[in-house]
Amino acid sequence: MSGSVSYVILFLGTFLEALVVVCAVRRKILKRYFFLNLYMLLCVCVTLGRYRILSQEGLTSLTYRYFYFYSDAVLTIVLFFGLASLYAYVLEELKVERYVRLGAIVLLVGTAWFSYSVVSQSSHRILTYFAFELSQNLYFVGLVLTYALWATILKMRESRTLLVQLVLSLGVYFSAGAAGYALTNLYPNLYTASVVRIEPIMGCLLPLSWAYAFWRVPDDARLSPARLAAVPR
Repeated sequence: MSGSVSYVILFLGTFLEALVVVCAVRRKILKRYFFLNLYMLLCVCVTLGRYRILSQEGLTSLTYRYFYFYSDAVLTIVLFFGLASLYAYVLEELKVERYVRLGAIVLLVGTAWFSYSVVSQSSHRILTYFAFELSQNLYFVGLVLTYALWATILKMRESRTLLVQLVLSLGVYFSAGAAGYALTNLYPNLYTASVVRIEPIMGCLLPLSWAYAFWRVPDDARLSPARLAAVPR
């Protein structure tokens, strides 16, 4: 993939991320899906920051790697709380929102502690590896929690189309992110290919799905139980 095509895909993803927030404001659901929209807004800011460093110092520069992994860790934490908010919406009839938030915080702290324990024995720069390890572990935890949420949706026969689409697209995104980190660990030379080629493409799919959901899917839209059960799992 040529550099010009990579930049086009990168800025297309940035446009779609901004479009998600615009659609949420238009639908007046910015507050309801606060963490999801915060994640998209931060993605726009991070992409601009990465592009500035990339254009000045290059992909293999130490500054770009620091900024990439630190910003990715922040984004992953925000997306993790976005997933927790979807749990709260699915289980809102059970009045367990407080416990969901507490569980998310405990799980985040536990993942951070585990990540630090892994890198604390390393002779390399601990803070850099901690950011990488934390993002990686949160992707895997998010992947497991998303599939658990999908199982909960099927169990409770949750039929709100908007909520179902948000969860399914998030599941695909976490799966791709976790796979990317796994491949990077197995084949370190794939770092450049992942950053330049794969990530910008995958980065377009999530905001595209959410922008469509916020723009076109009505609040009262429902899936029939038969169609919901027919979704591959």
